[in-house]
Amino acid sequence: MLGILKNTLMITGFVFIMMLVIEYLNVQTRGQWQKFLQGRRWRQYVLGAFLGVIPGCLGSFAMVTLYSHRLVSLGALVTTMIATSGDEAFVMFALFPGKALLLNVILGAVALLGGVLTDLLFFKKHELAAAHELPLHEEYCNCFPRGHILAQLRAMTLERFLLILITTIILIAVGSGFIAGGEEGWIRITLITVSAIGLYIVATVPDHFLAEHLWEHVAKRHVPRIFFWTLGAMIIIQLMINHLNIEQYFSETRLLILVIACLVGLIPESGPHLIFVTMFARGLAPFSVLLASSIVQDGHGMLPLLAHSRRDFIRVKLINFGFGLLIGLIGLWLGF
Repeated sequence: MLGILKNTLMITGFVFIMMLVIEYLNVQTRGQWQKFLQGRRWRQYVLGAFLGVIPGCLGSFAMVTLYSHRLVSLGALVTTMIATSGDEAFVMFALFPGKALLLNVILGAVALLGGVLTDLLFFKKHELAAAHELPLHEEYCNCFPRGHILAQLRAMTLERFLLILITTIILIAVGSGFIAGGEEGWIRITLITVSAIGLYIVATVPDHFLAEHLWEHVAKRHVPRIFFWTLGAMIIIQLMINHLNIEQYFSETRLLILVIACLVGLIPESGPHLIFVTMFARGLAPFSVLLASSIVQDGHGMLPLLAHSRRDFIRVKLINFGFGLLIGLIGLWLGF
């Protein structure tokens, strides 16, 4: 149980720090999508794939916003949702970084193909409205406000104190080997480097950015869910390993597991997919099942689309389910 708790803390800590970095980068680049989209359709697919492979759901949220204002096609939206793995991407990079990178490369390629086919074959008549200016989060955050950093630290808010404390604890725990002690050297170095960057961010960004984005969005909304879903998934898998002949069962029912993974992927929420991430990490599910699940599921990136169009929400989900099941079947047939 202690080992499971340590692994959960390592994964959650890595996810927390990476979310801080991604949140900051997302704010720093806001308002640039429209300039990139002023051109050929292929730019929308490239942007969609790029936003999708970014860990977390921020890229998905951005693409839904663009789609709801008819700045991108339905195919571009499908591209993003195929490419994204939501918050689970952070967990995969923590558990098996090399294979997670390969997975994202494959997802990006499948996403580009899926987006193009969606516009050409399925929804050829889906035209965009006239492009118009969209105020896409034009807020800018100066990460190193000269002359203000010491003043911010002297009058430190509770949120900044807690975030500095958490990132410092993570940095010390990784550096001392309390968590990630059994990982390869380069993985520990990466965790230490990322933790140091996260500490720099929470110590220097303005109070508004820290409270609004890092504390409210990352620390309070995402991190608790990641921790409990990860812990729950690991406990369930461990119990199944200890009390069931799970290896033989899954080896004989891979097709059923593939279908279940795709069906679970239809849930518009981060968390359920972690079951299959953990199964793959333990060698209980093949890569094709993880790939199919990643294609279908999109974290909670699709939830904003429900407010815009329930019909489009169902369309995208069904298209992704079809692609995921097809690619998964091909993977099983090829033996991976």
